[in-house]
Amino acid sequence: MSDLTAHHPMTRFTGLAEIYAKYRPTYSAAALDLIMAACRLGPESLLVDVGCGTGIASRLFAQRGVPVIGVEPNADMRHRAAAEPPASEGRPPDYRDGCAEATHLPDQVANVVLAAQAFHWFEPVRALREFHRILKPGGWAVLMWNERDESDSFTASYGKVIHSTPEGPRVEQEYGRVSNRLLGSDLFQAGRTEMFPHEQSLTEEALLGRAFSASYAPREPGAAEPFAAALRAVFDQYQQGGLVRLKYQTTVTLAQRRS
Repeated sequence: MSDLTAHHPMTRFTGLAEIYAKYRPTYSAAALDLIMAACRLGPESLLVDVGCGTGIASRLFAQRGVPVIGVEPNADMRHRAAAEPPASEGRPPDYRDGCAEATHLPDQVANVVLAAQAFHWFEPVRALREFHRILKPGGWAVLMWNERDESDSFTASYGKVIHSTPEGPRVEQEYGRVSNRLLGSDLFQAGRTEMFPHEQSLTEEALLGRAFSASYAPREPGAAEPFAAALRAVFDQYQQGGLVRLKYQTTVTLAQRRS
């Protein structure tokens, strides 16, 4: 079991949909290229984005012409995803109620099952069993995260503020741990992990929005105000022309369904 599954993963983002949609980063285009090529995605494929949140990854693949079903148990997040204006290219994702352990989709329907910035909230054994069930023979399970690249001095300073929260380190430590669940699963084969540089340019307002979009960010004024003050101090130290650049590595772990 993931260490986080007891922390109310289906409800803890309630009330955060707007700030999440506005301030969370996209993903490296090179990471998306890898997934498209390795999984042979195209207009005749189906990608199921499980724990899709506000649809950030769902829309990126839909814009590339891939039919997408986004599965999300949190109604606030799902409704915010559906409210996003459709892109000029591709058809909009189809957002549905469901969770990683019970998507309510038919057997062997998907070419790819994706969990973007989400798998650490799932119960991994049950989720991987569900992924295997809904994947077509030869289909792929893909886990993707943006992880901070703290070789960059600003990003490291931002990370120190994040690590000052009680839950921040615990959530982030789960990323690699649960990726190994996919790589070690008997249900999948030919697994590998690749990483791609990515970054997000942020104003002071956007930096605070990015930080407070995390489910573990403090909400009570007595804790939120010093958290915000620490973020502003880091911004003031590193900003150039009113912007900072938060550095990431977009990490992709993928493995193919065993028959």
